[in-house]
Amino acid sequence: MPFSKFFSKAARRRESADRLYLALVALARDPRFYTDLGVPDTVDGRFEMLSLFVYLALRRLRREGEGNADFSQDLFDTMFADLDQSLRELGAGDLGVAPRIKRMAEGFYGRIAAYDKALEEGGEALGVALRRNLYGTVTPDEAVLARMAGVLRRLDSAFAGLPVAAVRTGEPGISLDLVLAGQPETEGQPETEGAQA
Repeated sequence: MPFSKFFSKAARRRESADRLYLALVALARDPRFYTDLGVPDTVDGRFEMLSLFVYLALRRLRREGEGNADFSQDLFDTMFADLDQSLRELGAGDLGVAPRIKRMAEGFYGRIAAYDKALEEGGEALGVALRRNLYGTVTPDEAVLARMAGVLRRLDSAFAGLPVAAVRTGEPGISLDLVLAGQPETEGQPETEGAQA
């Protein structure tokens, strides 16, 4: 394969990761998470919601095996490049940004492990993980916490039902109206083969 085609393929993959990231940002910014489900409308709260949606996309990609590792890394890199820029726009100095981004990345990996474990265990584990992370700076009402746990389960099912090609092209097509109303988003099974960038 000519060297130029390698870079072209990588560039197309990064563009798709950028599109997916923007779609996930739009989902995470839905005001109902903050007005109806008690997520704090703060820098921390918005980071937690964004982390949750990026986690769900990465979890979907992981179900396909190692073939999506490069795309997953591109999505992660896009997220933290955006967070880096956002911190600078909020006035964080150059010396303070890098350590904070490092802590946020470490925290994100911790959330991946916590949500994976909680979704596998079921029961009260998911509420515990949400209380510790998504609601870590507030004390959520128990009814709200239970509702958010149900929303996360339905979101996980929705992402699991997406064709991997929809994720890799940056067009997940998740309908929050259905998920927040308590209805399943999709009923299909994930594809068994990854799409090629």
